[in-house]
Amino acid sequence: MADLDKMIEEIEKMTVLELNDLVKKIEEKFGVSAAAMAVAAPAAGGAAAPAAEEQTEFTVVLKEVGPNKIPVIKVVREITSLGLSEAKALVDGAPSTVKENVSKAEAEEMANKFKEVGATVELK
Repeated sequence: MADLDKMIEEIEKMTVLELNDLVKKIEEKFGVSAAAMAVAAPAAGGAAAPAAEEQTEFTVVLKEVGPNKIPVIKVVREITSLGLSEAKALVDGAPSTVKENVSKAEAEEMANKFKEVGATVELK
């Protein structure tokens, strides 16, 4: 450990040009590149960001009812357990949120049910 401390003291005394030469000699001797390491660190951090941004909860929004209003009301009642008048009000007020904070699989299943009866939905 004492040898490392001595090396650090010597490096602290070096000029910028001497440090540059030292880096070049280390790169040649050990076959490494200081530039590649500096680039690799941000790339790794950048790659992790999109994975963290992956959406896990979705909101199902009824955009348009389509030609068959009654089957759409039935699907709304099935999904939300609302009463007839509440489901009708939700359908009449389209675009409106049907369900919030559902998994991707649930949201896609709901969207398929609406598409089967001719309604248009959006997953947010």
